[in-house]
Amino acid sequence: MNLIQAQKLSQAKKRRIILIISLFAAVFFCYLWSGRVTEDLLEIYETRESAILKDRNEDILEIRTNQDGFYSKYGNSVSPELRDLLLEKEDQYFYYHPGFNPVSTISAAWDKFRGNKIRASSTITQQLVKILLKHEKERTVKNKIQEIIYAVGLEMHLSKEDILNMYLGSIFLGNSVQGVELASRLYFESSPEMLNEPDILQLLATISSPSVSNPFLEANLTVAERIAKKLGLTDVGLPEFSSKKNQLRKKEFQSYIHDVNAFEINSLKIDCDRDCRITIDSKLSETIREIAAKNLITLRNKNVRHAAIVVLKFPENEILAMIGSPNPASSVSGNQINMAVKPRPIGSTVKPFIYTKAFEKKLRAYTLVEDKEYKYTTADGFAFYPKNYDEKHYGMINLHYALSNSLNIPTVKVLEFVGLENFYKFLEKDLEFAPVQNLNKYQLGIALGQLEMSLLQLSYYFSIFAQEGRLLPLSVGTDLPINQAVNSVDKRIFPPQFVQLTNQILTDRSTSIDQFSLLSNLNTSSKTVALKTGTSREYHDSWVIGYTPDFLVGVWVGNAENTPMKEVSGQVGAGKIWHEVINLMLNSKYNHQSIFPTNLIREFPDGENLEYGLLDDNFEQLKNILVKGENALITSPHDGDIFLLNDDMKIFLKAREIVRWFQDGELLEESEKFIFAPKESGAFTFQAIAGNGEKAEITLMVEEGF
Repeated sequence: MNLIQAQKLSQAKKRRIILIISLFAAVFFCYLWSGRVTEDLLEIYETRESAILKDRNEDILEIRTNQDGFYSKYGNSVSPELRDLLLEKEDQYFYYHPGFNPVSTISAAWDKFRGNKIRASSTITQQLVKILLKHEKERTVKNKIQEIIYAVGLEMHLSKEDILNMYLGSIFLGNSVQGVELASRLYFESSPEMLNEPDILQLLATISSPSVSNPFLEANLTVAERIAKKLGLTDVGLPEFSSKKNQLRKKEFQSYIHDVNAFEINSLKIDCDRDCRITIDSKLSETIREIAAKNLITLRNKNVRHAAIVVLKFPENEILAMIGSPNPASSVSGNQINMAVKPRPIGSTVKPFIYTKAFEKKLRAYTLVEDKEYKYTTADGFAFYPKNYDEKHYGMINLHYALSNSLNIPTVKVLEFVGLENFYKFLEKDLEFAPVQNLNKYQLGIALGQLEMSLLQLSYYFSIFAQEGRLLPLSVGTDLPINQAVNSVDKRIFPPQFVQLTNQILTDRSTSIDQFSLLSNLNTSSKTVALKTGTSREYHDSWVIGYTPDFLVGVWVGNAENTPMKEVSGQVGAGKIWHEVINLMLNSKYNHQSIFPTNLIREFPDGENLEYGLLDDNFEQLKNILVKGENALITSPHDGDIFLLNDDMKIFLKAREIVRWFQDGELLEESEKFIFAPKESGAFTFQAIAGNGEKAEITLMVEEGF
């Protein structure tokens, strides 16, 4: 062999090596590329599944449409017969081809070239790719080639079973349904593994034309018979077409994908991109909705049409049930509104918050107050005479009796003692409550129930008393806040000893019999239920909020249009519903029979009765603090009261009689009432001197607003 021949041989070897390396490189890069393609298609497949909202027991509350407007729920369990018949009809060589069928593909190309009718040539893998790439309406040569390439890529990285399951979860089967999982439930009220041969044939008849030959259309049976003959099936026994049965199945399917208890949850605007498990107990909610609907029928003659119920679970502050309409599917006016999140005047349910603030300022359950006629002047200069619900006066009573019987006049006196500005600060700064109107518009009317809140918001605030003074975030089981309906916070609102005093009063049913009678909807078999009723002005709203250390039940009754009821109080209207729901909860797994702690309070002998106060109370001094306050020279505000500075602030200083008002030794004026309009924050001290020489002094704190 000469040198030239040797060189040629060497070059030939190099070319072969380069060719082999190039082929290996091409295969390697094709494999890598196909892996990337497979990842992209898998991601598309995963995002096409509907978000599913489930309750705490994994029951489906709602299946939401996917990004393309279809209902899609994946599953891996189908009957062997369904798989076999599907493959025989759509892709006989599925387990043998590499993603496309070369013979049928060449035949289809030849038919197209000759102008003949093109026969179906797509494999199941190609059909899957077509669906994922949204090529259904664009049948071009370019798309066909892309589908073949992508199909081969899928076959290189996924098993045949994986590809088949993806196909079964992706095919369009009419009526906005994708996949055999939901199609089986829609058309046959069954799961895919339980379908019989006629059912399977009807599904197979749907694949080619989902909109015109699905099982809810009579044409489906004709196509199914044709498929049965083609597959060699005899005596299949296809059902007769029944539009009535199909309508019932449509209705049942709608109930399956949109449980009625998802209506209220959707108003919270929970963002659920994939499967979400929330705290709602769907079966419990269903029972409570039935209770509401049943009682509203009996209240119809009282012009009552709507009700809302909220149930919270402690200590997690979870929403167990939220019913805002007796029947959201009804076309009756107002039934499509979630009244659990609509602000309404809360009536006397505000009183426990007023009294607990007063307990912080040294009032006690045994503190005396005189229930008589008082005259107040509103911010507009009009005379204001608060009245009790029964328009009676009860004379000298204690705060325990006043709160138990929900008396208005004593509550106004207590709110006056607390100080309006202090209570405004409590609402807006401590509770972080956003009022419907400026709080200055309510004035002492807050004590009479004019403040507006939604049932959900009010129930949330009442959780403070069940949680020993803490306000914990309200939970619906997702990581997302539900601030659209409730301003949820995490902070201590009251020291626990004052909450214990309030709970002791609100659990006492015997003291409240003067107003609510011994036989009442408010009485239960349990002695650990604390509650408060409320009725708004002119009977527009009826409320009951009751709770134990384990759970809370809040009920509102009224009309969505805000029309008045016929003398329906909290006890009569919301009370009957509340009574049934609280008994349901007392007999449920959520009742752990926990009791309210009383370790920070003690009993004091008070005549023939025992009353509660704090461990180190000066009983006689605190018992008469309000009565003495009425005879004090300066009757309001009180020494140490705190006010939030605003542009038009006016603080009314009132005296028992005409006095001379001084500030830092400088005479201001001589009058019974003096108006102080601070322009800056700070501590301000005032003196009052009566004609007989009696003196009094108070210091007020004005803080920057927020």
